[in-house]
Amino acid sequence: MTEWLADTRDSYDTVAASYAELTRDLLAGLPHLRAALRLFAEEVSGPVLDVGCGPGDITARLNDLGADASGIDLSPAMIALARRNHPELRFEVGSMTDPLPGPVGGILAWWSLIHVPDELVPVVLGHFHDALRPDGLLQLGFHVGDRTNLKTQGYGGHPMQVNVHLRPPDRVAQWLRDAGFTVEARWLLGEDGAILFARRG
Repeated sequence: MTEWLADTRDSYDTVAASYAELTRDLLAGLPHLRAALRLFAEEVSGPVLDVGCGPGDITARLNDLGADASGIDLSPAMIALARRNHPELRFEVGSMTDPLPGPVGGILAWWSLIHVPDELVPVVLGHFHDALRPDGLLQLGFHVGDRTNLKTQGYGGHPMQVNVHLRPPDRVAQWLRDAGFTVEARWLLGEDGAILFARRG
C-alpha cells in the first residue's frame, strides 16, 4: 500500500466515530444534495455501489429511495460502523485504486476522489468504467478549486494526515470523457462543490 493510501486509511480509522456523529444528519440541511441523490436513485437501473461509503448513511438513504445499494470503503473502522448501524446492507473494505466488484448499474462517489492524486484519478475512473454495465450511471461529487490542502486535523479535533485535492469541474469532466464516460449534467453547489452526472459509453 502506497504512503498516501495508508495515511488516508489510518486517518479515517482515527476519526471514524466522530465523522459518523458529525455527518449523521448532513443531508437534512442540504436540499440540493438530497435532490441529486433522489435523481440518481430514480435514473439508475440495477445494483449500486457507494464508493467511499464511510459509515454507510448515504448507502442507506439510497436503499430507502429504492436502489439496491452496497458500500465499499478503504477504512476498516468506517466499514465496522456501517455494518453495525445498517446490518441489513452489504459493506466491504476495499480501495477504488483496485478493480471494483461488478457489473453494477450505478456508482455513487461523493467526495471520495478528493484524496486521490491527480496521476491516479484516470486509473480510478477506469475502474469505475469497468465496474459499470453499459449505460451505467456515475454520480461524482467533489470540492471545487485548483489547489491541494494538507489536512492534519478534523472531525472532532482528531489528527489526520491527508491531502485534499480541489479541482475545476472542467478538468474532472475531461478526465471522465477520457475514461469513456459521457458527462450528462453538472451541478455547482455554491462556490466550492460540484456534482457531475456521467454515463458509461
